[in-house]
Amino acid sequence: MTNKSKKLTLFSLVLMIFTSVYGFANMHKAFFLMGYAAIPWYILGAVAFFIPYAFMMAEYGAAFKNEKGGIFSWMELSVGAKYAFIGTFMWYVSYVIWQVNVSSSIWVPLSNAIFGEDRTPVLNFLGLSNTQALAILGCLWIILVTYVSTKGLDKIKKITSVGGTAVALLNLVLIFGGLLVLILNHGKFSQPITNVVTAFTKSPNPNYQSFISTLSFFTFAIFAYGGIEVIGGLVDQTENPTVTFPKGVTISAIIISIGYSIGIFIMGAFINWQEVLSSPGINNANVAYIIMQNLGYILATSLGASNTVALEVGLWLARFVGLSMFLALTGAFFTLTYSPLKQLIEGTPKGLWPEKFTKLDKNGMPVFAMCVQAVLVIALILLFSFAGKNASEFFDKLIIMTNVAMTIPYMFLSAAFPFFKKKDSIKKPFKVYKSYKSAVFASIVVTFTVGFANVFSILEPGLTKGKWGDTALSAASPVIFAIIAIALYKRYEISKKKQSFTDAA
Repeated sequence: MTNKSKKLTLFSLVLMIFTSVYGFANMHKAFFLMGYAAIPWYILGAVAFFIPYAFMMAEYGAAFKNEKGGIFSWMELSVGAKYAFIGTFMWYVSYVIWQVNVSSSIWVPLSNAIFGEDRTPVLNFLGLSNTQALAILGCLWIILVTYVSTKGLDKIKKITSVGGTAVALLNLVLIFGGLLVLILNHGKFSQPITNVVTAFTKSPNPNYQSFISTLSFFTFAIFAYGGIEVIGGLVDQTENPTVTFPKGVTISAIIISIGYSIGIFIMGAFINWQEVLSSPGINNANVAYIIMQNLGYILATSLGASNTVALEVGLWLARFVGLSMFLALTGAFFTLTYSPLKQLIEGTPKGLWPEKFTKLDKNGMPVFAMCVQAVLVIALILLFSFAGKNASEFFDKLIIMTNVAMTIPYMFLSAAFPFFKKKDSIKKPFKVYKSYKSAVFASIVVTFTVGFANVFSILEPGLTKGKWGDTALSAASPVIFAIIAIALYKRYEISKKKQSFTDAA
């Protein structure tokens, strides 16, 4: 196979970005939490964060198309190595925890695909509890994903393309299914819009009607757009990167931004919030399946099917949702198993990591580092699942810690952007921000937006639920991860000085 055949095309890149960023279930969760009132917050999130941030990523990517270190290289060449390492390390740690978390939860959509419902709560074998059984499955999953990923980017590309295609198809089912229901019901929405201002500003959910709870939703909207920087490590493996990468990022940003709003709006065609979503048994974990099952049921009855047939159609659509979301999560998993690690070890200075970590095999993959990462993730899965209640509670706290740490690198990247624009030594073949002032303005808007979302994410548990311990932990997490990163980098600097002294002697 030639090297060219392994390069990412525009279509493959868009699907990879779509898989890594676009969360199909985010729309269902948004409608569940806020109804139509979620749309203005998603639009604000797209305008104030995602689109300007995506354009920054496109400029970075085009300028550093030959750099293999992804976001580390971008920040290092724009600001400095220590700044870049702190941001990249915090970002990488959050994705390790993501793998630990999703390796167990990925079986929920698979269960829905097979059975039409989530049976993971009753899963048990060999006398293990359902949590422990899911942990064993998660460990096997990590081994499989790591093994396949070490075979090269072309394998990852194929899997993420399947995942991206499945989610794209699922969105078409949602949008065109909702439109068909609307046509068959003569333009009547199940969730009526009697007052436009009220419908798009006030949530039907009683838990999201106060000012504080409504503002907290903005954090959710911002997080729904996260992840596009993961693709930064693939610029050097994209066909004609100067043209293809910024074009792929731009196309993806527009599709994702519009897709979220349309998807949320069309749900009102076949979902009445009070009738379907007010049940206490409905939550963020199962709402996507319930909404899509209802779409199948309403669509079938609107076409004149009997109640029995309509229920069966709904069940099969729920299965299709489970399969599609499983494939999408699989695609994201393969990308996130490889890309964050690649950016952490390939861009960092030589000597910061052991030589084995940075060694690439014939497929261009850091196999040893990927295996070490797999061992770390498996160890954490087993620890949190088998070490009792205290370990489980610790894991819950760890997730809280990483929620903020995962978005801090967005601020690192956006804050570094003016420095990037000011450096004339960096060749910039693609420019969205033509002037330095426009770049500074975009940097301020994005950094402030993410900062605001993070501050409110930190304060929300304490303000709304009285959980000030979680608030303190969220606030401490960026500091803790930054201290670890600084300590690692300081160790490297000391080692480098000693080596220089030895060489001089």
